[in-house]
Amino acid sequence: MKLRYFLLLAGFLMTINTDGLAQQGKHTFALGDSAFLLDNKPFVIISGEMHYPRIPREAWRARMKMAKAMGLNTIGTYVFWNVHEPLQGKYDFSGNNDIAEFVKVAKEEGLWVILRPSPYVCAEWEFGGYPYWLQNIAGLEVRSKEPQYLEAYRNYLMAVGKQLAPLQVNRGGNILMVQVENEYGSYGSDKEYLDINRKLFIDAGFDGLLYTCDPVAAIVNGHLPGLLPAINGIDNPEQVRRLIKANHNGKGPYFIAEWYPAWFDWWGTAHHTVPAERYAPKLDGVLEAGISINMYMFHGGTTRGFMTGANYNDRNPYEPQISSYDYDAPLDEAGNATPKFMKFREAIMYNLPVGITLPEVPKPKLAITIPPVNFTQTSSIFDVLPEPKTNAAPLTFEQLNQAYGFVLYRTEIEGGKSALLKIKELRDYGIIFIDGKRAGILDRRLKQDSLMLDLPAGKVRLDILVENLGRINFGPYLLKNTKGITEKVTLGADELKNWQMFSLPFNDISKVDLKNSQPAANVPVLKKATFNLQITGDTYLDMSNWGKGSVWVNGHHLGRYWEVGPQQTVYLPVEWLKKGQNEVVVLELIKPEQSVLQGLDKAILNVIKFK
Repeated sequence: MKLRYFLLLAGFLMTINTDGLAQQGKHTFALGDSAFLLDNKPFVIISGEMHYPRIPREAWRARMKMAKAMGLNTIGTYVFWNVHEPLQGKYDFSGNNDIAEFVKVAKEEGLWVILRPSPYVCAEWEFGGYPYWLQNIAGLEVRSKEPQYLEAYRNYLMAVGKQLAPLQVNRGGNILMVQVENEYGSYGSDKEYLDINRKLFIDAGFDGLLYTCDPVAAIVNGHLPGLLPAINGIDNPEQVRRLIKANHNGKGPYFIAEWYPAWFDWWGTAHHTVPAERYAPKLDGVLEAGISINMYMFHGGTTRGFMTGANYNDRNPYEPQISSYDYDAPLDEAGNATPKFMKFREAIMYNLPVGITLPEVPKPKLAITIPPVNFTQTSSIFDVLPEPKTNAAPLTFEQLNQAYGFVLYRTEIEGGKSALLKIKELRDYGIIFIDGKRAGILDRRLKQDSLMLDLPAGKVRLDILVENLGRINFGPYLLKNTKGITEKVTLGADELKNWQMFSLPFNDISKVDLKNSQPAANVPVLKKATFNLQITGDTYLDMSNWGKGSVWVNGHHLGRYWEVGPQQTVYLPVEWLKKGQNEVVVLELIKPEQSVLQGLDKAILNVIKFK
């Protein structure tokens, strides 16, 4: 029997059915010289990444059945600090944040889990997974030995350990390995800091197999001696073996911790797609060589709410990511098999011993088109303002103890002149109003920070509605991630003072009191309506005629839309619809005249209207 057959047979028989070994008692999982050893037998990890917050809890099991049908034996997932500790010391492991239940469902479906709970995740996720409130602690530095950071990190990790340490393979669970930090070598090279991480994980109860992962150029900086160094972003078996051996005393096993068969998208750029034919042979080659692999992503899902991240560095502009995390992955945003899924399934099947078969691929989910929704209730954003906070200078989101959403900044200025309004370090998208009428828009993506204003005579009310489009999730600017008006506003030569700040986090749309009104032209609005369904199914809200905003259905924040593209639809999962009456709320920032919402039975993720 060829090595690949032996390795894959050992691994596959461990997970071939939900009543098998993956469900019985404790197991051992260890490093051999060239292969992983599960119960002292060689084991090849065939893993796919998918993230519990990006999938409705009600759909976790269905997505895992699809993973089994493609031939995966393992699921990889990050653990997201800002999801679980949104406020310092206040933990949330309920509902869609119930990571322990996610792991348990995987076990019931015969899948192992690779856990990635490091506080920094990147993942095209807001602030790379860090909670916003870290920035309110003076002197704190993420990814460092700074004591305040380590204390906050320890507290969080202890809470995670209570949830997940009992689910490790050596305690009868299905978590095979736990990752320490995340691509740290792309950020720093402090081995003492990495060792502190290792000790924190052990203190939190993660006493099984720990590993690090880094791309090729960063593996020397990011690897901690004594831990398995996994590699990201390559799939040449000889190169993988050489790099891991060079950083692991000449030994394996060999694990590609992130393999990218596609990529993510950001606003104003084309949808990224990669032909399956380019990557299926590479997957075949990796498996034939007996190398373990975790594809990023197997299923992306949707980054709902305001949790999208952004990229930025000194060479490139600010690039906020879209809400769809379709990723051109083998499983599409709704959880259906794609041609890439079928090609990868073929590659995996080719590497299985004769007589071993995969489960049948579940049929595509029902997709429906909801009837046109006519909005009859409209409320100006100026009619839902809470009590303001006041300060001489504008306060950031962080200073207002606000994580996400919007802040309306207001002050009075002397009119009767033309002058240049300049906002220093606007983050990230600002709509300017003079006496309640829109005067212009400033967009950080386009490096816009100033606007010429023609002011009427007398006292003039200046409003600036600022949206947080996502904190940076990668690179040195992790430490410079405050939101809102982060420095100052000038009009001509004068700095504007005496600000009111109205917090609009929109974290619970049911608590927003919508007053039916007749807003002035070009004023942001909230629109509410109901629609009735005879049957339920996955559907897509067509926002291509709308401007920019967010959508909620039955209280679930589905994510953002923006006419610039490439995403023109918002995915509405069947799990969050019901027969009979459903409620939809739209926050529209720039085209308040829109009054009809159309439905589609497929996504539009590849239409760019303008930058």
